[in-house]
Amino acid sequence: MSAPISKIAFHTLGCKLNFAETAAIAQTVEAEGGYAKTEFTEPADFYVINTCSVTESADKEMRQIVKRALKLNASAKVIVIGCYAQLKPNEIAAIPGVSMVLGAKEKFKLHEHISELENQTETIVSASEIEDVNFFSPAWSHGERTRTFLKIQDGCDYFCSFCTIPYARGASRSASIIETVANAQKAAAEGAQEIVLTGVNIGDFGKTPDGNERTDENFFQLIQALDEEVNVPRFRISSIEPNLLSEEIIRFVASSKRFMPHFHIPLQSGSNKTLKFMRRKYLREVYESRVQIIKELMPHCCIGVDVIVGFPGETDEDFLETYNFLNGLDVSYFHVFTYSERANTKAEKMEGVVPMEVRKERNKRLRILSEKKRMAFYRKFEGSTRPVLWESDNHDGTINGFTDNYIKVETRYDSNLPNTITDFYIQLNEHLINN
Repeated sequence: MSAPISKIAFHTLGCKLNFAETAAIAQTVEAEGGYAKTEFTEPADFYVINTCSVTESADKEMRQIVKRALKLNASAKVIVIGCYAQLKPNEIAAIPGVSMVLGAKEKFKLHEHISELENQTETIVSASEIEDVNFFSPAWSHGERTRTFLKIQDGCDYFCSFCTIPYARGASRSASIIETVANAQKAAAEGAQEIVLTGVNIGDFGKTPDGNERTDENFFQLIQALDEEVNVPRFRISSIEPNLLSEEIIRFVASSKRFMPHFHIPLQSGSNKTLKFMRRKYLREVYESRVQIIKELMPHCCIGVDVIVGFPGETDEDFLETYNFLNGLDVSYFHVFTYSERANTKAEKMEGVVPMEVRKERNKRLRILSEKKRMAFYRKFEGSTRPVLWESDNHDGTINGFTDNYIKVETRYDSNLPNTITDFYIQLNEHLINN
């Protein structure tokens, strides 16, 4: 009689890139290791937690997730991978219940490392130096979502003063255009209706894993190839740096039928003084010019913004400059982040620490402004018809979807709708606006 198949469950924290990588790692573990994937809310033999970059609350959050897993099976093995695992492997290893910690290089060989747990007596830590992470591992979210996240790039060379990503993921690198197009075709063949291009710094696409530039291999050439060669109704560009969002990219999206009219462009601050302290590679004037070009070519385009409040040295005047800048921009919504100190970053040692209560108040003010922006953007399309890609989940008799320009809508659930694109007449209500 054969032994029962071991069950493995995954929990993902953080960005779309992490979700894509979790899906790829899970598929490899199933195919190569012979494990059966189950939900993280179910009893399993192994629980894998894919972490994001460390914040001031990461340790507390990690302990809670580990406890939650072990309540389902007290004898289970808990494995922690991802950015936090690379940055703080020994701190994670000290958390009660953690059996293994795998760094940025080792996580893609999870199916091989699991066997080490068979006779494990102490927490196993395997995290290579980040300089040794000199390869690109492709990933996409296999059939898990209507929208598939396709990893096209990894790592970052920018070293912004507040960010730990270069230390957690290494240098900027990607596969070739041919390889990336092939992966997009595989995702499309699995039934994806929309492919979201994701990475750490996707506009920097084109560097080989050994750090060299490829000839005629950049982000603009990539999206042209995807548009021509991949039979999928929709592509969406995830976060892209303003200095890398060229006018030719914007014009291409404006003329494309596959690339959706939606950009998410990190700003971080509307104060040039703060941008310089952050070591960002642009000034607010560059950002403003990108928004103007987008709106000239695509008045219907949705523009999302990342912004950080409470960065060291940010005075009331600096914050007001950011607030007024955003208020005057024709953008659609913000993702507002409260600055948190991160070990081994230049910002951690900067003077002018902003009190936490001030940071939180600034965050609240920008979130209120964001909702006003979102409502104003939504109202522009009230009474119009736009194509909607419907999600798969049934929410108590309703189904959600997104228009081409990223307006979230809902209607009565119909089993024929999931993973289809239909024209939808937009009517606004308070519930819809607040989504």
